Amino acid sequence: MGNSSHNTSFILSAYGETGRIRYFYFTITLVVYVAIIVANSLLIAVISVERTLHEPMYFFLCALSANELYGSTALFPSLLVNILSDIQEIAKVACLVQVFCLHTYASTEFSTLAVMAYDRYVSICYPLQYNSIMTPKKVCTFIVSTWLHSTIGIAITITLTMCLPLCGNIIEKVYCDNYSLVKLSCIDNTVNNIYGLISTFLYTGILLTLILYSYTKILSICVKSSRESRVKAVNTCAPHLICLVNYSVGCLFEIVQNRFNMRHVPFIVRIILSIYFIIFPPLLNPVIYGIRIAKIRTTVKKVLVPCIIAPCVKDTTE
Repeated sequence: MGNSSHNTSFILSAYGETGRIRYFYFTITLVVYVAIIVANSLLIAVISVERTLHEPMYFFLCALSANELYGSTALFPSLLVNILSDIQEIAKVACLVQVFCLHTYASTEFSTLAVMAYDRYVSICYPLQYNSIMTPKKVCTFIVSTWLHSTIGIAITITLTMCLPLCGNIIEKVYCDNYSLVKLSCIDNTVNNIYGLISTFLYTGILLTLILYSYTKILSICVKSSRESRVKAVNTCAPHLICLVNYSVGCLFEIVQNRFNMRHVPFIVRIILSIYFIIFPPLLNPVIYGIRIAKIRTTVKKVLVPCIIAPCVKDTTE
């Protein structure tokens, strides 16, 4: 294949021929995107407005929802346009921007979930010292660090990828990702692979260690505590564990699809697996927290019910 380094665009080949069913896919995708925006925006608004929710756990949850809005916006608009297009083409610059946004989303999501695990550890294992340990300054530092670390790490990755001459412009996905671009390289990409493996190993290893340490300590405390304390700990940790497992499953799907031949898997299944990590966590996380945490559930009812009832009462009186 000839050198295609000077190509200014890429073809996203995973869309295939959808025919008239494209309108069905477009509608479903639009509904999901709107649901993600509404659910996460509502959660952020509720936490911002309700002063009783101005605690570290809810600030981290707010940061998680903001990141999910960011990641979803990096994917869905282009997804919606491409579903209705006859040729799914993306400009090189737009492709690199999408790679940066999706990778920073993925990195920040995992970092935030790890920090939330540490927050739960401090809350359960050191309840009396919690406010002195998780100070507003420390919470702010954690949130900024998750974004800063992700931005710097992914910026280095993108820079290395941009230096590679490419021999092709076909990406076998519905969006751009770094691994797909690296696979198009005309030359040996050992440096990229080594950097990717080392940074991923260190990053994932450190965060997994923090998560495992936090929950090991929580488990040891729960074993020694009363039944009431164990129930309270489970109720506190359950939403985070569900969100963590949900996101990890999505990342696992993405890793498997990148590293193994998936041509024997049905077309639509491959697409769902490839976008699982960017659809289901942003869609389900605010719902899980809204259902499982009584404070959020109560506040949402307090905010929404008057807004729903007020117009009805006004119409009746008129």
